[in-house]
Amino acid sequence: MRLDIVERSIAGDKMSALYPSYLALYKSGELHRRVEEARKRLAACTLCPRVCRANRLKNEIGQCNVGRWALVSSFGPHFGEERVLRGRHGSGTVFFAGCNLRCQYCQNYEISQLLDGAAVSAERLAEIFLTIQEMGCHNLNLVTPTHVIAQILEALELAIPQGFQLPIVYNTSGYDSVAALKLLDGIVDIYMPDLKYSDSQIARKYSGVEHYWEVARAAFKEMHRQVGDLVVEDGLAKRGLLIRHLVLPNGLAGSTEVLKFIAEELSRDSWVNIMAQYHPTYKAFEYPELSRRITSKEYWEVVECARSLGLHRGIPLEYSD
Repeated sequence: MRLDIVERSIAGDKMSALYPSYLALYKSGELHRRVEEARKRLAACTLCPRVCRANRLKNEIGQCNVGRWALVSSFGPHFGEERVLRGRHGSGTVFFAGCNLRCQYCQNYEISQLLDGAAVSAERLAEIFLTIQEMGCHNLNLVTPTHVIAQILEALELAIPQGFQLPIVYNTSGYDSVAALKLLDGIVDIYMPDLKYSDSQIARKYSGVEHYWEVARAAFKEMHRQVGDLVVEDGLAKRGLLIRHLVLPNGLAGSTEVLKFIAEELSRDSWVNIMAQYHPTYKAFEYPELSRRITSKEYWEVVECARSLGLHRGIPLEYSD
C-alpha cells in the first residue's frame, strides 16, 4: 500500500495544509527525529510528570506499570464517544492498559489498574492502526496514551508509508508533561483530555499523583497552543481541543474552578463535555464521599456554572437520570 498524501484545507486556517498534520512531519523527517527523542526518554523514563526514570528500554516497569512495549486491551470502532468523533462509522479506539494515575474510582480499572491487555511490538501496533483505518473509522482514538507516547510514535512511523492517514485523537487524563506534549506538536490533530480536579490535594487522595492541578493547567495550555479550539466540518471534529470533565459527588472535582480556568485561561469557545456517568466502582466504596452516583441537581449546577461563564460549545441542553 503506497503513501498517498492529499492536501486538504482545515476550516479556520488561511492556507491549505497537509492533513492529518503528521504527514508533513513524516515527509520532512521530523517525525523520525521525534521517534528517536521519545525512545531516548524511555531509557530513564520522563514521558509523564511522575518522572520515575525506569529504564523501560530494558523492560523495567515504570510507575505506569508498563515496560518496553505498549499493552493493548482492545481496539475497534467505538460508538460511545462524542458525536463529533464517532460520526456514522465510529471512532477507532485503541485502549492501552496501564496508566500514570491511580484513580480509586476508575471506570475502566480492569484495563488501567489490573493491566488487562497484551504486549504488542511497534510492528503489531502499526498493524492495529491500519486495521482501524480499514474498518472505516473516522479517526484513531488513543485511549490512555500518556505512558506509551514513544511506542505510539514508533508505530506511527511504520504505519504511514503503508497508507495510514487518519487524524489522531489523544484521549488522556490530563496528567501530561509539557515536554512530552511538545513531541506530539503537529502529530496530534485532536486533543481530548479529561480535566479531573482543581485541587491537587484531592487529586493526591483519589488519584495518587502530585501537583495534578498545576500539571494539568500547563498541559491544557500547551494542547490549546498546538491545536486551538475545536474545528468541526460536516459534523466531524477535524482539529482542536475537546475537553471532558467528569462531575464527582459532593463537589470533589472542584468543577467551578475547572470551568473558570477553561473560560478565562483557555477560551470561551472551548468545546466542553460535562459528563454525568460517574458511578462508584473499583475502590470507591472505601470512601463514603465517593460511594454514590451524582444527583441531577449536582450535575445541573455544573452545567449552569459553565453557561454563566460563557462556555457554550458541547454544553448539554437536557439531562435525565
